[in-house]
Amino acid sequence: MLLCATKFATRRAFSTTAPLLSGHNKWSKIKDKKAAHDEQKSVLYTRFNHEILIAAKRGGSADPEKNAQLAVVIKKAKEQGVPKDNIAKSLARCIKGEGRTGERYTYEALLGGSVGIIIECATDNVNRTIHDVREVVTTHGAHMAPVKFMFSRLGCVTLELSDTSSDTFGHIMDVALENGATDYDEAGRGTQQATRFWFFCDTQDVVKLEDAISKYEEKFGAKVESAEIAYVPVERGLDVDADMKQKVRRLVQTLEENDDISRVWTTLGFERGAQSQP
Repeated sequence: MLLCATKFATRRAFSTTAPLLSGHNKWSKIKDKKAAHDEQKSVLYTRFNHEILIAAKRGGSADPEKNAQLAVVIKKAKEQGVPKDNIAKSLARCIKGEGRTGERYTYEALLGGSVGIIIECATDNVNRTIHDVREVVTTHGAHMAPVKFMFSRLGCVTLELSDTSSDTFGHIMDVALENGATDYDEAGRGTQQATRFWFFCDTQDVVKLEDAISKYEEKFGAKVESAEIAYVPVERGLDVDADMKQKVRRLVQTLEENDDISRVWTTLGFERGAQSQP
């Protein structure tokens, strides 16, 4: 028994060298990803700061209860993850009048003779912005041209509905009509096989319409995806070939990379991302 105890007591590890810790390359990658993520957040926060300042100025009030456009912008900012403190600071600047240098400009362009494009910008340097817009538009084969007659300025609430039975949809329609909806359109498939609908209204009714529909989300398996003041194509469902769709998609993506450009609308689709699925 003593020999056995001695035998096990004298066992040693195969190596006495301390194990090397890995992870240096991994940490480098994490830092790169974090830096890119932080940069994206910074661009997002800056863009919504411009949006809030302009909406307050155009609507004549820094109070979202008195300014429908401002209320919509604030709601969108929250949905995109902009912190409450950032929103509060932007509103404080509106009240103090510190954001007066920012202006909103709208530019129009035509691609391929049939696709209208509206480019909304919020900028403190109009010369820089128009130069950048013209350069991108021209590079992608489009040209500046009046196209607003191809659009209507409307409030739009996008709704995902998993239950499209006549009873459920009929009830949603009744609620929408009672709260300012003037038209609707089916927008194809959403997430998890839900059907997406656009409900349109006058611009001043968009918040009221969204709030009314939101009350029935849980009851009817509905989800309000977005609510905004949109440039809606007068003729929805414009038929163009795959090559033109790709050209529009590339143009919109390039424009939206510019910090001064807050929104791009086309006659192929008016909600964000619709250009890829008109």
